[in-house]
Amino acid sequence: MDDIIASSTGGHGQPGDGTADQLRWFDITDTDRRRAEALAETAGDVADEIIEAFYAHLLSFEDARRHFRTDAQIERVKRAQQTYFRELLSAPLDAGYVENRRRIGRIHERAGVTPTLYVGAYAYYLHSLGHLVMDRRGQDPQAVPLLLSLIKIAHFDMAQALETYVEAREATIEQREREMSELPTPVLQLRDGLLLIPVVGTLDSYRARSLTVKLLEGIRDHRAKAVVLDITGVAAVDSAVANHLIQTMTAARLMGATSVLTGLSADVAQALVKIGVTGETLRTAGDLQHGIEIAERLLDG
Repeated sequence: MDDIIASSTGGHGQPGDGTADQLRWFDITDTDRRRAEALAETAGDVADEIIEAFYAHLLSFEDARRHFRTDAQIERVKRAQQTYFRELLSAPLDAGYVENRRRIGRIHERAGVTPTLYVGAYAYYLHSLGHLVMDRRGQDPQAVPLLLSLIKIAHFDMAQALETYVEAREATIEQREREMSELPTPVLQLRDGLLLIPVVGTLDSYRARSLTVKLLEGIRDHRAKAVVLDITGVAAVDSAVANHLIQTMTAARLMGATSVLTGLSADVAQALVKIGVTGETLRTAGDLQHGIEIAERLLDG
């Protein structure tokens, strides 16, 4: 937790990893680096003052305060922040620096530090440093160029951490979708000749193929004459999967069973329309109960 908000740089990377391209994208030149180094002495003089003011501001917010459990932890984070504050102006912007900032971004994301909190903290630093530098060097014609160079470097620094927020969130979403796609699909016998197959979670092409196998095996094993395929628990279906559902229901009909598709969402209905499916070619019901009633009438009729 000591890495939250505060961090220090470390390591020297090798060229050729894309860092040079990133620096060009942010228009960070050797001149900008020299200007930042020129700010080091001024920034070092005011670092403690800025950090104390920053944590007084930070800890006034409940969302931020919950990341700190003890006063000792806050002091450790402040010391780390002082190190980072100075190294921001003098550390080499190389592959090692970039990897460290991305590592910190991953720590922030896992700990629940939101991008808003992170960017807000950075903005507070820059605002405070800008005021203090202008107070001390306001008559220096180089004061504004110095601050502009610092802002470019700071935005480059923020971008590294924010990239990892996006990557971490995408990885989390992919993992959850993978877990949902691996959920078992049960085949339930409601009565002689009638099956219910509820589908919950992500329905991708791989799982749609598995569903077809389950449904056809269920028809064979239970000698079913009607099958209710309920997709109420499926959030979205693309056109490819929608087409596979139609093929599955057609295959069921070839095995002597009539299928009723229930629980269609607006997105699923639109996906079916895109592939040319109409109400005349597909037996559907708005909800599971209605679908079971249709299937029972088919069996009894």
